[in-house]
Parts: sequence; C-alpha cells; structure tokens
Amino acid sequence: MTQADRKKRSTRMSKMVTPPAVTRMKAVLQKEMVREFLAEFLSTFVMMVFGLGAIAHMVLGDKMGSYLGVNLGFGFGVTMGVHMAGNISGAHMNAALTFTNCALGRMSWKKFPVYVLGQFLGSFLAAATIYCLFYTAIIDYSGGRLTVTGPTATANIFATYLPDHMTLWRGFLDELCLLAITDKGNNPALQGTQALVIGILVVIIGASMGMNSGYAINPSRDLPPRFFTSLLAGAHRSSAPRTVVGASGGPPLGAYLGAIIYLIFIGSSIQQEPQILENSLDV
Repeated sequence: MTQADRKKRSTRMSKMVTPPAVTRMKAVLQKEMVREFLAEFLSTFVMMVFGLGAIAHMVLGDKMGSYLGVNLGFGFGVTMGVHMAGNISGAHMNAALTFTNCALGRMSWKKFPVYVLGQFLGSFLAAATIYCLFYTAIIDYSGGRLTVTGPTATANIFATYLPDHMTLWRGFLDELCLLAITDKGNNPALQGTQALVIGILVVIIGASMGMNSGYAINPSRDLPPRFFTSLLAGAHRSSAPRTVVGASGGPPLGAYLGAIIYLIFIGSSIQQEPQILENSLDV
C-alpha cells in the first residue's frame, strides 16, 4: 500500500460517523451519577474478590492461607479500590460510610441508593466470581453439602456468621480513623498515600478485632454475599436473623457515632493555623 493510499484510507476513517447508539452510550456514561455508580460497582468488586479469595484460601487451602492473609486481602483490596474510584465517587465501598456522608450533609441523599446499589451489585458479583473460581474446591471440602456451621462449613467464605456485638464499635473505629486520615485541617495522610494508609487501617482493624465478628464492618461486604449463598439450591439457608441485623445495622450506626465524636472532640478544636511541629525546637 502506497503512502497516498494510506492517506486516503485515513481520511475515510476519520469521516466515519459514530453510530447513534454509541453516541447515546457515551452521553449516559458521562453523567455524574452513572460514573459514580460504576465507580462504586467496580471498586467494590475488586475489594471483594481480593478479600473473599483470601478467605477461600484460608478455609479450603489446607495451610495455603491464613487469617493474616485475609487481613491483607481485604486491606489491599480496599487500597486498590480507592486508587480505582477515589477521584470519581470517593470509593466508599461501604454502605455505612455512604450513610454517614449523607447524614452529615457531605453528599445528597439522592445519591445514597445509587452508591449502595453499585456496592451491592459489585459485592454480589464478586461472591459469584469466587464461587465459580473455587467451585471444585468447595464441593470437595464440603462433600457436596453446603452448610453454615460445622467442620466443613463453607458459608463463612462469603459472609460473617459470628457474634454481632462488635460490629458497632468496629464501624465506630473505621469512621473515626478515616476522618483523621483525610482531614486536611488536622494531620492527614500525605497526598497520594491515602489509599495505602486506609488499606493499612483495614488490616489493623481485622488483625486486632477479627476474632469477634470477622469483617462485619460493612453491610456492602456482608449482605450481598449472604444473599448469594441463600440462592444456592438447598444451601446456606440457616442464616441467623440476628447476624443479619447486626451486620446491616451496627456498622452504619457505629460509623455515624464515630464521625460525630471526631467532629466534636477533634474537628471543633483544630485551630485555623496549627502550630508546626518543628517550631517546638526553637523554644
């Protein structure tokens, strides 16, 4: 093909008309709420695939996984989610955080169902993905009988079926520390390191209090996978209502209380021009 032919072909391609369906799709995807929905969906999916995959290794892997691996899976899953959607939706990946932001007036309540729907769909799809990836191992481990409790229980790969008395306080610590990490008027994480610091926070919360209730600090993490397991034919049907209420009600209340405590105790006492640490050396 000569250079003249290439130029003619390039000119013809540049004059191609974009199909109306593609144009409409681009217009829809540029809408703010649509972009935020997709950001929450994808970031939650990534977080949950890493986290649930780590749990599957711990439960099914016979020494190939550990509880530390679960903490790291969820922690760095959150880090990847924040990098992916932080500048679009804020990368909540947690209905409790979305509820708190709406309750404090930091975002419109109109966005609440959009964010939560994106989170729930991403979490549900992640549970289905992990089930497909580990299907053979799950069947071998359980003997084909999927149960919630017992020596071969597999429901705990997807959701938390433990005591719910700590879910409120863990949500409290989650929001309290998140505000400190992101508060520009205080001593926030350095620009570009917030995602890593937030991931480390998730690791610490799991490592310090995971014995009580696993990672039941996030309704978006717990409820959709729990619903997914209930859809499996004849499997995982003994989900206790008390654990559902604890996983869905405790974290939002705890997160809201944590935000209020931070704003009252710390936010209201921050000076407009705080003293720089190095100034103490000049005294």
